[in-house]
Amino acid sequence: MTETALRLTELSHGGGCGCKIAPAVLNEMLARMPAAKPFANLLVGTETADDAAVWRLNDQQALIATTDFFMPIVDDPFDFGRIAATNALSDVYAMGGTPIMALAIVGMPINVLPVETIGRILEGGASVCAEAGIPVAGGHSIDSPEPIYGLVALGLAHPDVIKRNRDARDGDVLILGKPLGVGILGSAMKKGLLDAEGYAQMIATTTRLNTVGPTLAALPGVHALTDVTGFGLLGHLLELCRGAGLGATVTAGALPVMPAAIPFAKQGIGPGAIGRNLASCGDAVQFDAGVEAWQRSLTADAQTSGGLLVACDAGSVDRVLACFRAGGFVDAAVIGRMHAGPARVQVDA
Repeated sequence: MTETALRLTELSHGGGCGCKIAPAVLNEMLARMPAAKPFANLLVGTETADDAAVWRLNDQQALIATTDFFMPIVDDPFDFGRIAATNALSDVYAMGGTPIMALAIVGMPINVLPVETIGRILEGGASVCAEAGIPVAGGHSIDSPEPIYGLVALGLAHPDVIKRNRDARDGDVLILGKPLGVGILGSAMKKGLLDAEGYAQMIATTTRLNTVGPTLAALPGVHALTDVTGFGLLGHLLELCRGAGLGATVTAGALPVMPAAIPFAKQGIGPGAIGRNLASCGDAVQFDAGVEAWQRSLTADAQTSGGLLVACDAGSVDRVLACFRAGGFVDAAVIGRMHAGPARVQVDA
């Protein structure tokens, strides 16, 4: 891990997807928006809290459009760029699409950060786009008091394979592709407690592209996909529940977690977003008495560039896990199930 002379994380009030506005506040803000007019070709809009907007181009192609940006979660500028770009492209993969192009979103304190440091951030993002096989074809930049970087990401998919939150079904098995704990490790790093191994675990997961998304979406038994980011596992699972009108049960002991995050979680170290996420869930989440406090924190930990959450029928579980394994997602695990009932999540020990 390398650092600039001035730590990037010292220049921002929050980091990564932990910067996201709390779900309850966001819902209140969006409620004030006027109702959108119906458009026949708008396959996915704002109605189900999906990861991206989708516009039907023709019978064979749909355009996926999304944007994602945030403030530094790490101090290394190249790693910050890589994480932000990986996170932004994830929304395209989560809809079952393949990225085709990106535009950079850049806000930097020009009189504070050296031009070389800003250049390294852009290089990091471009390196991830190159890995995804797409260009950074343009963008926009401003002089900002806090460093901000991200992408507008565009992708394509067949209209029939687009995966919406509302499409999860009663009895679907829930599978999570990446381990939890990113926000907790980021908080430990800011406190100077994270060693090289813990940092390596965090970088490995946050810079792994969710390229398995289109393969998963093409499986007949896969009904819904989303990625787990700033609202934590519980927040994004509740989006599936509300979209589909179903409940869900998750087993805390089955959740994949980065080993380095566990001791910090047990010490109560984590981002402020954990409390905000839990408060936003309210009584829509119930914890079994056997779920320990540190496990509760992990379920609400703000993930940056987190894993894909899959809802599939029981007969497709082996194929879904095989797809994840083939893509290098060795921590992918069955974590729960969707079921009939109110849009709530029960967390069992």
